[in-house]
Formats: sequence, C-alpha cells, structure tokens
Amino acid sequence: MEDIIDIEQLNLYYEQFHALKNIDLDIPEKTITAFIGPSGCGKSTLLRTLNRMNDMITGTHIEGSVKIGGKDIYGNDVHVEALRKQVGMVFQQPNPFPKSIYDNIAYGPRLHGTRDKKVLDEIVEQSLRQAALWEEVKDYLKRSALSLSGGQQQRLCIARALAVQPDILLMDEATSALDPISTLKIEELVQELKETYTIVMVTHNMHQAARISGRTVFFLNGEVVEADDTKELFTNPRDSRTEDYISGRFG
Repeated sequence: MEDIIDIEQLNLYYEQFHALKNIDLDIPEKTITAFIGPSGCGKSTLLRTLNRMNDMITGTHIEGSVKIGGKDIYGNDVHVEALRKQVGMVFQQPNPFPKSIYDNIAYGPRLHGTRDKKVLDEIVEQSLRQAALWEEVKDYLKRSALSLSGGQQQRLCIARALAVQPDILLMDEATSALDPISTLKIEELVQELKETYTIVMVTHNMHQAARISGRTVFFLNGEVVEADDTKELFTNPRDSRTEDYISGRFG
C-alpha cells in the first residue's frame, strides 16, 4: 500500500506558540487513519495543515514539508483552491449552505466550471448515493438543506465534499455532535468510502478509532507519540504514554 501523504520535520507555530513539533508521518492511501489524543494535543491542527486551512489563522508559521502525491503543498506553485478540491473536509458541526439540497452538492462542481445541467444532475445523484442519502432526499432536492436532521446534514456535507471528486477526505470529529444512530450510519459510510478515498479522521472516541480505522496516530503535546496499525496500537502499544491514554489513566 503506497503512502499518499508524507510529512517530514513539520513544525507549526501560532505566533509564539509551538503547536506541532517535529512531525514525521506517512499516511497510506485508501485507508482510514485516525488521529487520537487529549484536547489541545495537535490532532486538528495537523489535519488542517493537510488542506492549508491554517493559512486562514493570522500569525501561523510552518517549517518542514507536507507532500501529497509527492508534491509539497506549501510550495510557491500550489493553488490552494485546487488543493482543497483534492483534499475535502468535513467539520465537527454540520455546516450546509442555506441553499437547497441540490445546490449544496452542485456548488463545488459549478465553482470549478461545470455548468451542464445533465452533468450536475448526475454528480448530485452520485454524491448523495455515495453518502447514503439519495433514497432519503431524492424527492426533495429543492428543499432547504437546513430542513434536514443533524445526521442527514452531516451526510450532506460528506456528499458536498465528494462532489468535486477529491482524493482525500478529512473528517474533524465529524460524528461528535450526532446521536448514536447517525454516528453508526456515518461510520458504515466511511468504511465503504475507504475503497475509493483516503480518509483521515480526528476523533475523541477511541472506540470509534478502534472500530473503523486501519491506522491510528496518538498525539500528545503537539508531538506524534506513536503511529501503528490500529489493532497493534490498541493491543500492544510500544510507548507507555499511549498505554496510559488508551487505558484511561489520563485524557
């Protein structure tokens, strides 16, 4: 299995605060990689470096390299819009646009130049099917996305991210605001999506990481303490700090 993301000697600062420290990490393609660790340990910060969302925060300074498909995404020749098409993101709180269900999905393809209604119809249907939402909304595509339940809104946000055909899908605690049934639906969905996409997810829920990820990375104080196959990390951690965290001694 090839690595699609290659991070070397990454240091990230917010003003004077050293948020990420000497991160060396490879992420294989078409797997689910889970980032775990206590609050404020750098999980979401690293996730946001993968599509340059941290660029929006004043005073952010980065050293080292982040390569996706062999290309340094912090190079001078990188177009951030193109990067974010390649690396989609789903956030903790569902954030559909105040538009129709159809227009939420069609928004990205239109932005990137697709105008043909027949093509847009196909993209909308395919994306909603991939997000396991088509059967629930196919008769209501003109209805406001804000009328959907929280779980449906989050699947809509996944469909919206998939509509521009990314290679990588980032999920920042994408189920933490949802009820258990919606969470289960999204976990099942993510398991199916890994056949096509590389998925990197931040989760506070260690049971979720153990259930659905192929690899797990444990963060502490801005550092990667341990990265391994999920089963190995949870059953036979090499670092005592990992063992302390997954056994509930802190966090």
